[in-house]
Amino acid sequence: MANIKSAKKRILVTETRTARNKAIKSRVKTYVKKVEAAVEAKDVAAAKEALPVAIAEINKAGSKGIYHKNTCARKVSRLTKAVNSLA
Repeated sequence: MANIKSAKKRILVTETRTARNKAIKSRVKTYVKKVEAAVEAKDVAAAKEALPVAIAEINKAGSKGIYHKNTCARKVSRLTKAVNSLA
């Protein structure tokens, strides 16, 4: 355990940020899964409905620094490509 006051604070801040990052990543994964499930079921309407919501969540995570911008772009691109393959 840290003895220095600033080190103790860093530990607490790191725990807080880790929990926040984990929650946001989990949220993104949930929305991505919804799109992928709709694509898997070949449900065009559900996929097109779920896609903008998933893209918004991915971009939100990117703007908060949870994901790198290229990672966000890759995820969005792959989801869009999957949905467009149904049409």
